[in-house]
Formats: sequence, C-alpha cells, structure tokens
Amino acid sequence: MIAKADTTAPEGSGAPDTPEAKETQIIAIYGKGGIGKSFTLANLSYMMAQQGKRVLLIGCDPKSDTTSLLFGGRSVPTIIQTSSEKRIAGEEVAISDVCFIRDGVFAMELGGPEVGRGCGGRGIIHGFELLEKLGFHEWGFDYVLLDFLGDVVCGGFGLPIARDMCQKVIVVGSNDLQSLYVANNVCSAVEYFRKMGGNVGVAGLVINKDDGTGEAQAFAEKVGIPVLAAIPQDDDIRRKSANYEIVGRPNTRWAPLFEELGAAVASAPPMHPNPLTHDGLLDLFKGEDVGRNVVLQPATPTDMRGGVIIERESLEIVYEAV
Repeated sequence: MIAKADTTAPEGSGAPDTPEAKETQIIAIYGKGGIGKSFTLANLSYMMAQQGKRVLLIGCDPKSDTTSLLFGGRSVPTIIQTSSEKRIAGEEVAISDVCFIRDGVFAMELGGPEVGRGCGGRGIIHGFELLEKLGFHEWGFDYVLLDFLGDVVCGGFGLPIARDMCQKVIVVGSNDLQSLYVANNVCSAVEYFRKMGGNVGVAGLVINKDDGTGEAQAFAEKVGIPVLAAIPQDDDIRRKSANYEIVGRPNTRWAPLFEELGAAVASAPPMHPNPLTHDGLLDLFKGEDVGRNVVLQPATPTDMRGGVIIERESLEIVYEAV
C-alpha cells in the first residue's frame, strides 16, 4: 500500500529523518530541464526491475519524455490527453489506457498542455487527482519514482514536497551553475515546507555528465547531502542515450554504476539540507567563470536619456489662487 511519509528530524545541518517503515518508497526526482533526469530514471528503474523490485515510473514533465528512453523512443498516451479524450467520449479512464510495462518496469506520463494553452502545474495537479481515483494509494509497488522539473516554480511542480506525497527527494545536477542553482532551489523548497509542517527530506544528489571539475561534489558537501552516484561524461553513454538505448542493463559496462545507484536510492535517508545563498553558490566556481568580480553600476536618468537631458516646460495647468 502506498502511504504518505511520517518523518521527523532534529534541527541542524544534514540531520537525517528516521522514516517509519513503508511498503512503498515514493521518491521525487528534481533537476534542471535537460540535465538528465529522464536518462537517470529510465536506467535506474530498469535496473531496479531486473533486481526483482516492483517499480512504477511516473513522468511529471510536460515534455512527456520521461518514458521515451524506456520504450525505445516510443511516446505513450499521457494521462491528461487521455482523460480529455475519454471525457469528450463520455468514458472513464482505465489503467490499461495510461500505464504500460517494459521488462518489469511500469510506466506512465502525466503530460501537459501545448505551449500557450494552459498551465503545466495545474495539469500536474489534475493528473494526480486522476491517479488517486485510479487507486494510487492501493497499488503494490516497492518504489514509485516521480520525474519533476526543478526549474519551474509554480505550485503544481512542488506538489510532492508541499503535500508530503513522497518520503524523499533526489536532485540531479552537474558541474555547472544553472543546474546547481536549481538543485539549491529544490533544497530551499524542502526546508520551506518543513518549517510549514512538512516531512519530506532530500536523500542526495546524482551528478550527471560528471567532467571531474568538482563543483557538484562541493555543493553537496556544503548543503549537507550525500552524492548518490556520479555518472561520467562519456561518449558511449551519450551515443546510446541519443539512440534510446538503456545502458543500465545487468552484466553490461555500466551495470555496476546503476546497481550502486539503486542501492543508494533505496537506503539513503531523507536529510534536512542547508541551502546556500546565491553568493555561496558563486563561491563554488572560479571568479572568471561566474562574473563574481563584476561591479553593479547604477544607472542615472541621464544614462536613460542617452546622455542628454532636455528641459521641457511642464504641461501642467496651474490655476492662480482666488
């Protein structure tokens, strides 16, 4: 049975929660768009299923690309699109309409509106409401993995954190400022909702496309969360991923990496991170890389007028006092 987390941890840097034993671990994975969440999750879920775990992968990105790699490039009908079509036809959505299986991995996509035609966050909320009607809290899985954009700040994308829908969060980042900025924002959201009475924690960071420069590792240490895995920047991974191939297969070159990631994801406790200030993020990088030495020069009215101020008579009508 899928249930909400009931976790408590003391104040302080990196303090772990001690979650009550659950039949299902619900884990939300966040990261900057394009950082490799879908790649990481497709391979992680595949490896977990090969290890005998019951895994449900739910794509919560409006691009609906979470399951593409899992299904060899094939797109699946999204919950939101299917719900709309069924409603027009006067029919109910069934599990078989939206959930599909490959080699033991159960997978579905929430989907989202077309550009300019609706709010992605509201689509997420509607999608989860439908999942609950389909029996989400009664399904028997070992792990439910949720793929969320971390650089979209509207409420729907923060649903698992805000409503305690997951026990823990994992962030995916790389050795670049923008992805770590997003990872830091996710940590800030976790801490914000914890102070509001929430229980979700951050289990750790997955470094993707790791080039060895070390900024992501330094970020994890500063924030107080572990690095669960470092996926190297490797041409073999890039090429296979571009061809929609699963690299996390048992008995292959990259199998040990995803076996270790699976074990780490399963056992890592939810932590209370200490998010960095913006200047703290900049300090992870060399000054010439992030413009730390740039001075902010205030603009003046003269600057705004191109350097010349022409005095104009006021058009205000002034009446003499009677």
